Amino acid sequence: MFHRIGRTVVRHPIWTIVAWIIAAVVIAMTAPALSSNSDESSFLPKSYESIQAMELQQKAFPAAFTPAAEVLFQRTDGAKLTPADKTEITQITKELGTEPVKGVQGVFPGAYSPDGRYGLSLVKMDDKTAGQPVQADAAQSLRDNMAKLTKGTTLDAKLGGSAAQQLDQQDASKRGEALIGFGTFAIIIVAMLLIFRAPLMAILPLLLIGVVATAANGLIADITKLLGLQSNSSVSGILIVVLFGVGTDYILFLMFRYRERLRAGDDAKEAMITAVGRVGEAIASAAGAVIIAFLALSLSSVSFLKQMGPALAISVGVTLIAGLTLVPAVFSLIPPRALFWPSKKWKIEPQGTTFAKLGRGVQRRPALVALVSGLLMVALALVATSYKASFDFASGSMPKTKESMVVQDTMTKAFSAGAADPTQVYLTSQNGSPLDKGAVTAFEQKLTGVDGVAKVAPAQFNPNGDTANISVILKYDPQSSQAMNTVDSIRDVAHANAPAGDKALVGGISAIYKDINKAINHDYLVVFPVAGLLIMLILGLMLRSVVAPWYLMASVGLGFSATLGATVLIFQHLQNQAGLMFMLPVFMYLFVVAIGTDYNILMIARLREEAREGRNPREAAAQALRHAGPTVAAAGAILAGTFASMMLAGNTLFAEMGFSISFGIVIAAFVMAMFFTPSLTALIGHAAWWPGHADRNAAGHGESKVVAGHLPETDPTSFPDDVDSTSRR
Repeated sequence: MFHRIGRTVVRHPIWTIVAWIIAAVVIAMTAPALSSNSDESSFLPKSYESIQAMELQQKAFPAAFTPAAEVLFQRTDGAKLTPADKTEITQITKELGTEPVKGVQGVFPGAYSPDGRYGLSLVKMDDKTAGQPVQADAAQSLRDNMAKLTKGTTLDAKLGGSAAQQLDQQDASKRGEALIGFGTFAIIIVAMLLIFRAPLMAILPLLLIGVVATAANGLIADITKLLGLQSNSSVSGILIVVLFGVGTDYILFLMFRYRERLRAGDDAKEAMITAVGRVGEAIASAAGAVIIAFLALSLSSVSFLKQMGPALAISVGVTLIAGLTLVPAVFSLIPPRALFWPSKKWKIEPQGTTFAKLGRGVQRRPALVALVSGLLMVALALVATSYKASFDFASGSMPKTKESMVVQDTMTKAFSAGAADPTQVYLTSQNGSPLDKGAVTAFEQKLTGVDGVAKVAPAQFNPNGDTANISVILKYDPQSSQAMNTVDSIRDVAHANAPAGDKALVGGISAIYKDINKAINHDYLVVFPVAGLLIMLILGLMLRSVVAPWYLMASVGLGFSATLGATVLIFQHLQNQAGLMFMLPVFMYLFVVAIGTDYNILMIARLREEAREGRNPREAAAQALRHAGPTVAAAGAILAGTFASMMLAGNTLFAEMGFSISFGIVIAAFVMAMFFTPSLTALIGHAAWWPGHADRNAAGHGESKVVAGHLPETDPTSFPDDVDSTSRR
């Protein structure tokens, strides 16, 4: 099949290129515009208690509101607020509320800090627009108005809260995406120059992937709207890395084999056809594993991950199609001399490489190699047991210097830690009759005794008297693990002590994060196994083996645990962070498992090819490492580098994600695929291919495929040319 694809696109390159350009333009022009939503409550389905509490609040207390933003006032000299200052704050608050700002329903006076240095005003916006661009625009208008109203006074005003955080996240995301994009392009260009020593080979892949990105982004918008999924701005930065990192990998696989066939004496067009035919199965299998892993996110109960799954799967799918059609069509039009200019190394078959020496080491001592590489991953995996989750999504997605972060930190210190976002406990009658106020008071007393509760405000009743709202201020930061543990205790007490015939619901931001944590834990039990089993199925179909997929996936799982352990070591133990971002293990699993499987597929496919030529398992492992090793090293280095560029974004979330995924790819390429997998396969021997005989030549085991004086074909070959190898003998 892949030979037919290669022959079609190489014989009709112009039509292939024109079709791609037309498709990309049409898809981009017809794609719907999507608005991003960063409201944490939108992450969850309605079955969770925090969402049910929010809906009850909107129904029973429509006039009540959770502030979408808070204005924090203080004197410019840092002294305590005077009576005149407080009068000025009242007047500014009134004027802010009368200024026409789209989305703002009112600005109301708030509390003063116990030390007398800070004052608050609370901004009400429509709850239905939470997390949407209209609130970020409103936050910008409020900041502009605040600057005008405080000019010439002794007061300084800063805007915080969810709307302001959304605005600051947008600014941070734009800067982060620009840095990620620049870093990704720079890494790819430099790496491709080192590998091929040809400017055109460094630049052309970026241009081709740019066309692919245009088509992929348009399709992502179409699917997102069609499925009614939420869009999130954080996906954009990840898509850049996935498209350009994975796209470059597939181009490397193809071009190394193309160069190899040129060195073997094939003419340019026949060399490209053979390259597509030979690496097509490996690329398709690798992409299939990645796509299935990403699509498994559709089973997530968190809408952010549910939307990300199809988006990433589409990007890889489009990249795969381009790798088998657009890329060979374009490169087949360019003469090799021009494509690889000014280097002439593409004509030469280097003799003897570092990877040949490594292969001989695996051949001689496979047990030792497997033990050392396995122990390295096990040691790091043990550190993963101290993993803790952090739910401070706002500060994790932008620098601490952003205005909303300054407000958040100041409020935490100046007021009770939980005062900014109280936990809301709702007590509602199940039969519609008024609540017994005496029973409600007794219920409040039970909540007061919960460990971690700082204060319980008197209940507020709705006009019908059948629902009560009790504000519970916690002692802890609402986004901390202590606050979420306290929410658990509050729920236990509230559910157990609700008066007969009444129902208690606990909501608020801490409750939302607690439910997100439950949803993520659910995903660990559903998404991970489903993705793993489907990837194993792909491996089994490709290798026609029952045994090999098991130890391949076990090695990838060990690599994931080692990656998590290394990330915990760096960020929790060395940088003393309270925890890692709560969604990080999901990203790590999908990227490290899916993309890490790519390199295992490439190595095991080459090992099978060597075994089919009559080599015993140890010899096959040595030759596989000699010839596929440089490909894995080049692809792994580039992909790890592109993910590492996420660390340039300047926020904790992307720093953790960039480090963990790039480290995981290094483990996958340079430990698992390079040593662990071939050494294990060498030790298991022919049993690795049970119940089939995928390692045996159809003509009979022991018969070489060397015919008519031609050397058997080899996989992609070099990293820099001094470690290049295409020679088979």
